[in-house]
Amino acid sequence: MCLGIPGRVVELVEGFADQLALVDVEGARRRVNVGMLDAPPAAGDWVLLHMGFAMEVIDGTKAAEALSGLRMMGSGARAEEPAPAQQALVRRRFEVRGVVQGVGFRPFVYVIASALALTGSVANTGTGVIAEVEGDRDAVTAFGHRLRTDAPPLAAVESVTETELPLAGDAGFTIADSAAGGRARTLVSPDTATCQDCLAELRDPGDRRHRHPFITCTHCGPRFTIVTGLPYDRAATTMAGFPMCNDCRAEYQDPRDRRFHAQPIACHACGPRLELIDGTGEETRHGDEALRAARRLLADGAVVAVKGLGGYHLACDARDDTAVARLRRRKRRGDKPFAVMAADLGVAAGLVTLTEDETALLTGARKPIVLLPRRTDGDARPVAEAVAPGSPDLGVLLPYTPLHVLLFGLDGDEPGPDVLVMTSGNRSGEPIVIDDAQALTELAPLVDAWLRHDRPIHVPCDDSVSRFTAGAELPVRRARGHAPLPLALPFEVPPLLAAGADLKNTCALGEGGYGWVSQHIGDLDDLSTVESLTRTADHLALLTGVEPEQLVADRHPGYRSGTWARTHARGRAVRTVQHHHAHLASVMGEHGLGPGESVIGFAFDGTGHGTDGAVWGGETMIAGYKSYRRVAHLAYVPLAGGDASVLRPYRMALAHLRAAGIAWDGDLPPVAACPEPERNVLAHQFATGFGSVPTSSMGRLFDAVASLAGVRHEVAYEAEAAIELEALARSAPAEDPERGYAFATLTGPGPGDPVRADAAPVIRAVVSDVRAGTAREVIAARFHTAVARLTADLALHCRERTGLGTVVLGGGVFQNAVLLAATQHALEAADFTVLRPRALPPNDGGLAFGQLLVAAAGG
Repeated sequence: MCLGIPGRVVELVEGFADQLALVDVEGARRRVNVGMLDAPPAAGDWVLLHMGFAMEVIDGTKAAEALSGLRMMGSGARAEEPAPAQQALVRRRFEVRGVVQGVGFRPFVYVIASALALTGSVANTGTGVIAEVEGDRDAVTAFGHRLRTDAPPLAAVESVTETELPLAGDAGFTIADSAAGGRARTLVSPDTATCQDCLAELRDPGDRRHRHPFITCTHCGPRFTIVTGLPYDRAATTMAGFPMCNDCRAEYQDPRDRRFHAQPIACHACGPRLELIDGTGEETRHGDEALRAARRLLADGAVVAVKGLGGYHLACDARDDTAVARLRRRKRRGDKPFAVMAADLGVAAGLVTLTEDETALLTGARKPIVLLPRRTDGDARPVAEAVAPGSPDLGVLLPYTPLHVLLFGLDGDEPGPDVLVMTSGNRSGEPIVIDDAQALTELAPLVDAWLRHDRPIHVPCDDSVSRFTAGAELPVRRARGHAPLPLALPFEVPPLLAAGADLKNTCALGEGGYGWVSQHIGDLDDLSTVESLTRTADHLALLTGVEPEQLVADRHPGYRSGTWARTHARGRAVRTVQHHHAHLASVMGEHGLGPGESVIGFAFDGTGHGTDGAVWGGETMIAGYKSYRRVAHLAYVPLAGGDASVLRPYRMALAHLRAAGIAWDGDLPPVAACPEPERNVLAHQFATGFGSVPTSSMGRLFDAVASLAGVRHEVAYEAEAAIELEALARSAPAEDPERGYAFATLTGPGPGDPVRADAAPVIRAVVSDVRAGTAREVIAARFHTAVARLTADLALHCRERTGLGTVVLGGGVFQNAVLLAATQHALEAADFTVLRPRALPPNDGGLAFGQLLVAAAGG
């Protein structure tokens, strides 16, 4: 025995190789994901493997002690089998459902079956994985236990069903070809950021995948975006056109290898290929030369279209004011913030402040865009102001593909930018581009070159966006890293398809105990996005096997998503669900509340169709899945001209001034911002109701206060004014809370009428502060405190009348971290249980999930 031989594998104890093993560090990196260990191994350490997975790091002395009393076994050795007379042989089929394809599950099954001296086979099917094993009864029972408890890192076992079978007398254990046919219900893994082991190989000049832009293994890389069919095998992915070289095939077929049946497996010899096309569409560079040229272009201020996992990105040097301004102008982005990709965590730490929780979110396997506060101290290394004008936050993400890592450069590479703008490759309002030919035409007015590859993207998938607030992650956009994982439903549902909303659209399928929410699709503003909804729903149906018997849509009569549902119904019933009821049901469902439970619900957003024809958005409800009762809402003010008032917050400020009985004097910022002819038209509309609809929207109240405080009078994107108001509130000095604003509550004329929360006292207090010269930060903070107090007061009012103690917070306004934290604190201080979105966004991106639940409950 020689523990010092690099790469030597020492197999020991029972069964086949890899049941229990010691390998040196280099051997471990070649065979398993040592990144899963709590502490990384150092040179000279040995790694204890159990069933092929790293369990702990031990030093050489302990390794020798561990080996001293144990029987050595070679990698091809087999444990001695008991005599047949001593065995109680059984054969059993195990049907495993969950995320079990493309994550190393079959080699995991092979290893434990071999270790337990079982014969049989394992194969992918359209519903998951089926393993048939034969052998000693106790060993078969242990096999079933390990399926449930010891699965690979990226696997998620949903269920294991066991069936007794007659003995077959197999000669050994094999990995069979995947079985097609039947009804598909496999949970495909999301795309996952490159693991540490692959990154180590990428950087290792001695590794055959050194600098390979598509390095991957069963623990990382593309899954969802390359799947074209089921079961999940290479032939059913966009890698089907890349024949494996002999070396890759050997790894692919070796159950002891980290790349065993890793469907995207590839290397320099077998592809895919990287290329750079210049702005003329003619000159092309390949491989490392393409990367070097792209890095130089970015350093020189160019905009480059970079093909990622789920679509193209538009990239430029985030520290170059001219380059960022050029990209913003070309994309017609207005002032909407860009996300930036930092070369590594150290670079990110120079841009933003990071807590431990935020760091974990930023560096985890999903690697989403994380909204983080900008650093303003002397050690900050800021990006160009045009990246996120007026915002105290930056959306930051880290490289999550090997191509990203190589684009920033490895040691010895010519330096390039260390922070890149990395925004979706599309024209504003359109779906992200995934097709190479389409990218050359549609992105031509936006970019100076294309860095692309020849692995097709089958499914578009944007980057996910999150923030961490009030002790938990708060999703803002759910896409890469999440889709298409299901959410457990609190009760069984029939086969349903929910069409979602018009803004931040997602769709959802549900059947039985699970619901599948699609990746973010976008705003249904044009035909291309509506067509993307169709393709997304079809692909989700392929992956899940759900054949919807009914469709569900928002109750708004003018929503494009509703029109889409009716167009695609093909004779099936289309149910409609009230917008804010769906918001609350979504949060209830993700927290597992049962079908008979009721909550006090607050649904605060910008726009939702009310049953009385008004635009709702500041709602308090007593809600279950089947029904809801509106118990309070913001008092109505007129919304004149629909979207015109959404884009011009000064209009909402004038509406609230009129409702509060305050004259439109020229010293008030929104009055000065509104042209006099427009003021005259608005005065007529407010007096007569012509061209106006009443609204109780909390989002529009935020707009009004932002305009009154002189923060923002016109917006280029949704909630821009509210976002800036939140930013000011975060920077306000602490003050006596008694100096804050307060809403008035008015009871309705009838005994069952909802309470009206009147904003007039708040508007009058804001006007008073504006005229007194109070800082905008203070006005913003006082307003946020007032809304949080109102929520707590209304919750107390409801508890007194119903006895309910659980509060649900939903709707896009609760993306506001200041408001969410203040509201959660106020409610918990009053002994309420607070349920807030954690798995799905509070905005309309989570609406389809709620629609499923309400429709299934009969609401």
